[in-house]
Amino acid sequence: MPGENLTRDEARERARLLTVDAYDVALDVRSAVEPHTGPGPRTFRSTTTLRFRCAEPGASTFADLVAPEVTSVTLNGRELDPAAVFDGARIALDGLAAENELVVDARCAYSRTGEGLHHFADPEDGEVYLYTQYEPADARRVFTTFEQPDLKAPFTFAVTAPGHWTVLSNGTAARSEPAASGSGTTTRFTPTLPISSYITAVVAGPYHYETDTYRRTLPDGTELVIPLGALCRAGLAKHFDADDIFTVTKQGLDFFHDRFDYPYPFGKYDQAFVPEYNIGAMENPGCVTFREEFVFRGKVTRSSYEGRANVILHEMAHMWFGDLVTMEWWDDLWLKESFADFMGAFALVGATRFTDGWITFANRRKSWAYRADQLPSTHPVTADIRDLEDAKLNFDGITYAKGASVLKQLVAYAGQDAFLEGARRYFKRHAFGNTRLSDLLAVLTETSGRDMAAWSRAWLETAGVNVLTPQLTCDAAGHITELAVVQEAAASHPTLRPHRIAVGLYRKDQDGALVRYARAETDVDGPRTVVGELTGAERPDLVLVNDDDLTYCKIRFDEGSLATLREHLGELSDPLARALCWSAVWNLTRDGLMPARDYLGLVLRFAGSESDIGVLQMVQTWALSALHHYAAPGAREAAGARLAEGALAELRRAEPGSGHQLAWARFFAQLATDDSELRLLRGLLAGTARIDGLDVDQELRWTFVAALAAAGAADESDIAAELARDDTASGKRHQVRCLASRPSAEVKAEAWAAVVDSDRLSNALVEATIAGFDQPGQRELLTPYAPRYFEMIERIWQERSIEIAMGIVRGLFPATQGDATTLKATDDWLAARPDAAPALRRLVLEARDDLARALRGQECDTRAAV
Repeated sequence: MPGENLTRDEARERARLLTVDAYDVALDVRSAVEPHTGPGPRTFRSTTTLRFRCAEPGASTFADLVAPEVTSVTLNGRELDPAAVFDGARIALDGLAAENELVVDARCAYSRTGEGLHHFADPEDGEVYLYTQYEPADARRVFTTFEQPDLKAPFTFAVTAPGHWTVLSNGTAARSEPAASGSGTTTRFTPTLPISSYITAVVAGPYHYETDTYRRTLPDGTELVIPLGALCRAGLAKHFDADDIFTVTKQGLDFFHDRFDYPYPFGKYDQAFVPEYNIGAMENPGCVTFREEFVFRGKVTRSSYEGRANVILHEMAHMWFGDLVTMEWWDDLWLKESFADFMGAFALVGATRFTDGWITFANRRKSWAYRADQLPSTHPVTADIRDLEDAKLNFDGITYAKGASVLKQLVAYAGQDAFLEGARRYFKRHAFGNTRLSDLLAVLTETSGRDMAAWSRAWLETAGVNVLTPQLTCDAAGHITELAVVQEAAASHPTLRPHRIAVGLYRKDQDGALVRYARAETDVDGPRTVVGELTGAERPDLVLVNDDDLTYCKIRFDEGSLATLREHLGELSDPLARALCWSAVWNLTRDGLMPARDYLGLVLRFAGSESDIGVLQMVQTWALSALHHYAAPGAREAAGARLAEGALAELRRAEPGSGHQLAWARFFAQLATDDSELRLLRGLLAGTARIDGLDVDQELRWTFVAALAAAGAADESDIAAELARDDTASGKRHQVRCLASRPSAEVKAEAWAAVVDSDRLSNALVEATIAGFDQPGQRELLTPYAPRYFEMIERIWQERSIEIAMGIVRGLFPATQGDATTLKATDDWLAARPDAAPALRRLVLEARDDLARALRGQECDTRAAV
């Protein structure tokens, strides 16, 4: 990635000098379907006309472009020598006038990594599909730009493509006409409103496209009409449930219009589900892109539909938070991502059928935040982003989930009405502009009457997660004499914060359920806060701090409450309280305070009665982590056998055809190791075994084949036979993963070489290969690759795109070894390379922290066996 970085200081200086008036971008992508010959990358023609003003005539600046070839550069009618002004990533611009026109004609490269203009050839029908993905700074791989969020401008795109293709961009198609030369069609789009370069978009290919319309009468009596579109690859059309996507879309548009009082400004609203996508989705105004895995090829649980709806609403919230009003620089990335994460869940609960969305938020999103906030790389929600490499790594659990959790706490602190009125003023005051933290705090101070600067210092400008623990004292008659909440912070991040919390008291009722009989809201501030309202209440069986999940914290239990959970966790009647307790006992396990065997015991006893499918699937994920990373090495085999036995029992016990049955089937497959378990999987694939109600569809078949392959019970011919049943892009990804998962030294060497020694694989196949390579039951096979990892990561960081490099550095870290030798090797690498790229060191430090935490967990589990 040499030469492609951009620093904050450079961006600030360029923003001081320049005002951008307009972009005209012409792309010719007909080459996407032509045979590719020659050693270089497949390319397309990109012609950009960029009009801008300069505050200091005579000054110099640069434009951004990453391209194999620049044909011509013209500045204000003056021809510049591309060899002299273009270095592969920047075009030097000297002698600027007050008003300027830059024209650049270039050959840009199609992407195979999901960055820039991605080129995907569908193995099922041979068709080619294109889409763009830019955040934070990959528009420069497609056209010449000033690649920073605060240089907004209108964009006008014209795309020449094969005539049978669907071509979309942010704006509405103004007209289509035969290409000026050769075959194909040129589609010209209406200019956008002023937006940042990273949210421009082009989607092109023979996509399956469905339409609908959203209508709304505005307060002034006019009608807002938004054309809706939803598209996917033709091969996925039979699985595409566009009606449900449109339903959620309309519900979200109603919800946000009701609360934001600012009509959606970007005209149409297309949603494209695209192949080999690196992230969940991207908020390009008028042309939102999603990973195509949200088009479900088989039966999935309700949690999957909820997750898709949440992402749809998250991206929709960005139309206001991020697209209409955009952060000035990536320091304030949270201004869009935290708000979108919060508003996605807020709208999910308030507008759709997924009314339990806050349970998922508490259980899944906060888990991501808690992990990120305890890493050595944790940072304040408002981060210090020095350059683009920093920015790329800060799309993390802090910026998204912690930020959203803090906003949820802010709503409890300042009030929902004040919060939403602040948002409305923020949009109207800064529409089509760029903002900093201070701009948001100003409107929230106006609407709430609270000291938002103090709140920001505590919650947005400091890192770390607080721990809240109840202290309970009762008299001889069984009444509370004092209930206090103790707040702690890590020594590395010692800030104690103000928390608005609810404290719930629970006890067993006559039917054996754990029910809440008392609740008090209070403000926790400082190291110890007495909850006076609960003095005199009857002694509880369980005290739940942060009941209803109002604040962002880790919760602990007093001794009596933890004893209650060990025996009765599954009997908590309230699903949110139960989810909070599952999350809390998992945090105890991660922190080395609860042995992994105890956590797995809770899973075996109580997961089968968990009614919320999203919570169940999260608990199962944590159980696998506890088994493979936190359990004492000598106890893993027996613990895995018990867990597999329990999973099979729950699979047979689950309601036929239910989401719970499917979740247990997938969980069992991940645990199956002995001959009888593998025989059952083979039988379910062959149809000689049956579990009532379990539909072994193609996606579930691949789950079973993957388990058999990793256990050495399915060979290359078995995997090839499965691919013959499912010879699709999705099937190919599954095949690659299964092939790499086989327990063979030769297989591991081939997989390693395919990822590390070659760049021929696309981003999706790199991901699939890494997922297959790293199997927890194959530690001995993987041992030789630990030292090789540390030998290759600097080269990978230098040679590969940042997206692929991040995937390799994270995915191939030898965490599966889980031993002190690997920890020492990590420490040795870090000590020997203090000057390695900061972003690379951050990834290694994070992996090191996870490994050290796992070793502490193993020690805890080992002590419990004595």
